[in-house]
Amino acid sequence: MSRAKNYSELEAELVLDAKATLGEGAIWHPSEKRLYWVDIEGRELHLFDPTTDENKAWPVGERVGTVVPVVNGGALVALQNGVHFINTETGELSFVANPLERDDIRFNDGKCDPAGRFWVGTMALDSREGAAALYLMEHDGQMTQVLENLSVSNGLVWTADKQHMYLIDTPTRKVQRYTYDHEAGTIRKERDAIAIPEHEGKPDGMTIDEKGRLWIALYGGGGVGCWDPETGEMLLKVTVPAPHTTSCAFGGERLDTLYITTARDGLDNEQLHQYPLSGGVFALRPDAKGVPANFFLSRL
Repeated sequence: MSRAKNYSELEAELVLDAKATLGEGAIWHPSEKRLYWVDIEGRELHLFDPTTDENKAWPVGERVGTVVPVVNGGALVALQNGVHFINTETGELSFVANPLERDDIRFNDGKCDPAGRFWVGTMALDSREGAAALYLMEHDGQMTQVLENLSVSNGLVWTADKQHMYLIDTPTRKVQRYTYDHEAGTIRKERDAIAIPEHEGKPDGMTIDEKGRLWIALYGGGGVGCWDPETGEMLLKVTVPAPHTTSCAFGGERLDTLYITTARDGLDNEQLHQYPLSGGVFALRPDAKGVPANFFLSRL
């Protein structure tokens, strides 16, 4: 039985045939005009210049959950053995902090809030329920646990008015809305904002546009959905010829290009034959504009 679709569809095109094992963590660096992204299982940070098609890869030696640029240059990478600063010109890593006490837990998705603090979640290597948490890194590198009993802490965004934060806990298929205190860096659970239908895949990475709509990568759903968080309605789907869609970010000169990362991980040989571009980076202009990413404001 086919389901009636009450949303329109657009199709993204391949811009980088990266064949990443688990591409993730897309974030646009406006002054460098490059897309930062990671290959978690490939253990690399990637810097992609869509103007020249050059993709620079830095090996980081551990699984890398996410990357956030730092205000005065370089970036933070959340590795399995802790958060490190990386010199994006040389690839040199410097340890910052590691609150994780178990070696079967790794960092997953993370972003910076409007005040320049770094929020990063975790997951168990076997994705078991309740094993994940959300951490906050202050400007001086101190890390504290903010939430516990998550399962796969994933996409994070803040609203333009600095009043709310949205967080995905992937296995719940829900986007949770929190009241956010910009000054204190604290959050309080408000409600579930969006429930992702099972047939659309699992919610993974997320970004927000200038109208406050949430763009959510659908792992297993072969695309990115655009949702209205006030009504919970899905407005648009960007289809991708790779079922394991993992993260998305607006980039380009006018922040009107949506970049999408994908994974080969979890696909069998038959699926890889059917979807040979899996692991690539895709893009399109969906008639929407993003907002500039928040960078880490370091006082290290």
